[in-house]
Amino acid sequence: MNANIKPIVMPKWGLAMAEGMLTKWHVEEGADIRPGVEICDIETSKIANAMESTVAGKILRRVASEGSTLPVGALMAVVGEGASAAEVDAFIEKFDEEFAAAASKAATEGPESGKVSVAGKQINYVKAGQAEGTPIIFVHGFAGDLNSWMFNQPVLAQDHTTYAVDLPGHGASDKSVNEGTIQEFAGALAGFMDSLGIERAHLVGQSLGGAIVLQLAAEKPAMAASLILISSAGLGPEINMDYIEGFISATGRKDLKPQLEKLFADPSLVSRDMINDVLKYKRLDGVNGVLRQTAKSVFGGGKQSADLRAKLESIKVPIQVIFGAKDQIIPAEHAKGLPSKVTAHIVPTAGHMPHMEAAGEVNRLIAGIVAA
Repeated sequence: MNANIKPIVMPKWGLAMAEGMLTKWHVEEGADIRPGVEICDIETSKIANAMESTVAGKILRRVASEGSTLPVGALMAVVGEGASAAEVDAFIEKFDEEFAAAASKAATEGPESGKVSVAGKQINYVKAGQAEGTPIIFVHGFAGDLNSWMFNQPVLAQDHTTYAVDLPGHGASDKSVNEGTIQEFAGALAGFMDSLGIERAHLVGQSLGGAIVLQLAAEKPAMAASLILISSAGLGPEINMDYIEGFISATGRKDLKPQLEKLFADPSLVSRDMINDVLKYKRLDGVNGVLRQTAKSVFGGGKQSADLRAKLESIKVPIQVIFGAKDQIIPAEHAKGLPSKVTAHIVPTAGHMPHMEAAGEVNRLIAGIVAA
């Protein structure tokens, strides 16, 4: 069989994803592609997004048609160079024969979820990857959860051990906080690492999560191998309080949808299922109190209460700051005027969630810092 033939398969975006719909192809048969090129659009029960190629070559065959729903790992296209039609047919036949076994192996080696107790609170997490070396820890933002890393954790877990964490009061962690300060959340993250015996990690934080990992690195520098701050809080006073108040106050789809749309440059990424999932979270006992207390502590007086910019100078590890140019929550200008040791990158097409809207680009930036 031609060794130059490579498969493109339905990706797994997040722990819960079992299947996806191929809604549109962006490349024709015969087209040359390379890593980072958007090749098709995928829609799941959580979100719709473009899929980027991870391989280089020529599209030899588009196996899946637009509108088809496929299980994770199913063959969508075949890429290669110099393969005959017969070799492509043989590759597809063999792939289909082995798909069931491959899916079973993936299930046994897939992500694992768990909880640890930190200061009397249960902290939920998902671990993916089994690589040696310093792990990567992902920390979400205000009112988010670990599912916001669905486009990042599976990719980086191919070469690294990774953990995505639900902060106290968020996701599947206990729905309570004390004061809801950045220092409190940083302490919970340190406790999480201690509970699992993680002495040091590459810390990736988005929005509020960025301020949290920055605070932890300043307080306990030995625990941080590098910092990746995405749309990070703590780098300037401005914050869109209309979003914060609107999100907390929303009680139904009509109120919540326009708030969630502010997170993205492309509001069509806000699906019905995404809205329903957020509403389910907001209706859990204790959540409203957590959000209001956290907002009071972190965004009191209509601005960010923590100024962590000065701490960047004293942190010795590599630091990457990433913002979306179309961020409606925290101004991308907060990435300007940082210490020269900090690498700043603006994603022109993204809003407050560049790790979702430009996942391939952000993943490459994270991998670069981790490798350094």
